[in-house]
Amino acid sequence: MVKRCENFLIIVALNRGISFNNVRRRNPFFIEKSVPSSSETTMCRKHSCIDFLSQQIYCNYFRLLRLRPMAQTFVLDFEKPIKTLSNQLEVLNERASISDVDFSEEIASLKGKIEQAKKKIYSNLTEWQRVQLARHPMRPYSLDYIGKIFTNFQELHGDRLYADDQSMVCGIGELDTKPIMIIAQQKGRNTKESIVRNFGMQHPEGYRKALRLMKLAARFSMPIVTFVDTPGAFPGIESEERHVAEAIAVNLREMMLIKSPIISVFIGEGGSGGALGIAVADRILILENAYYSVISPEGCAAILWNDRAAAPEAAKALRLSSQKLIELGVVDEIIREPLGGAHNDHDFTADAIKCAVARHLKNLSNVNGETLLKLRYERFRKFGIFETKKEAEPENFKFLGKT
Repeated sequence: MVKRCENFLIIVALNRGISFNNVRRRNPFFIEKSVPSSSETTMCRKHSCIDFLSQQIYCNYFRLLRLRPMAQTFVLDFEKPIKTLSNQLEVLNERASISDVDFSEEIASLKGKIEQAKKKIYSNLTEWQRVQLARHPMRPYSLDYIGKIFTNFQELHGDRLYADDQSMVCGIGELDTKPIMIIAQQKGRNTKESIVRNFGMQHPEGYRKALRLMKLAARFSMPIVTFVDTPGAFPGIESEERHVAEAIAVNLREMMLIKSPIISVFIGEGGSGGALGIAVADRILILENAYYSVISPEGCAAILWNDRAAAPEAAKALRLSSQKLIELGVVDEIIREPLGGAHNDHDFTADAIKCAVARHLKNLSNVNGETLLKLRYERFRKFGIFETKKEAEPENFKFLGKT
């Protein structure tokens, strides 16, 4: 980090026609009232600038490196052309700030190229590239949306049988003053959180907790909103010992009998039965870059091609993207994301989800319980395309010993 800051000081010195050795030898020019005392200031004193302006630039650059969010530093392979242009724009802006030369035309030209590159890349994403965006480490998770969409959220814990699964967040919140039961799968933002949330993979007790609270919601005629974001249910030995398959199967059966409106929103990964365990719903909404699949692309590639590197080909074969899913009738609505993915604008995405959920809840609010169950059953029965071949006319044949 210090080396990168020193390199930046060399740029400052060269732009001012000063040798970097002179910059390092001179005492820092420090103004206590203008520059706050902090670790960045200490670094500036150690590696001094020639004047106050350079020192300010130095401190700001150090702070930028330390606080730059992961969304800007984490770059997917197909985003590298955009990142290259963005780096050039950043350098040009820095040069413009420390020089009297007018770079406005060059900056405007680069901004135009960046916008063109974004539109070209993000409007032609493959299924595998959408999977990568769904797994972006800075993509909003369930609790991010809950905090922006609902008010007065009160989390409820425990399945009353074994334990509390923290990868399944459940509780009651208000949407436009109306109480809503919220069931959400939660991932961790860093290593510590990921361990607590079990990397977004639910144990059996997570599904049993979700079912307990969905039944509670049905008792009070409370609508249910679920947020799906999991690579799949936890496949470990302890999960199997506590019968994870049975827990998911019971959820599928019981959710078909709940007389409250259920809306499921796929916000990231929708992996196999782990996702379906809370997605037997009257309406299924999916974010533009989320996916829903019977198996992960890597798992499919390992089975069919014996090579996880074939994941891009597997993703295409699985038809797991939002556009393919709405063509198949698996989902009811695609919620648009900001250009480049939901991680680029959390508020925009949360507002889009809120509007879609509120609209569908309004449409379902006038449907009585028995009709709701009938429509939910019919919705899942019509999944898939079936063809019946007309039976051929029986031909004349001879039995043994008879004509």
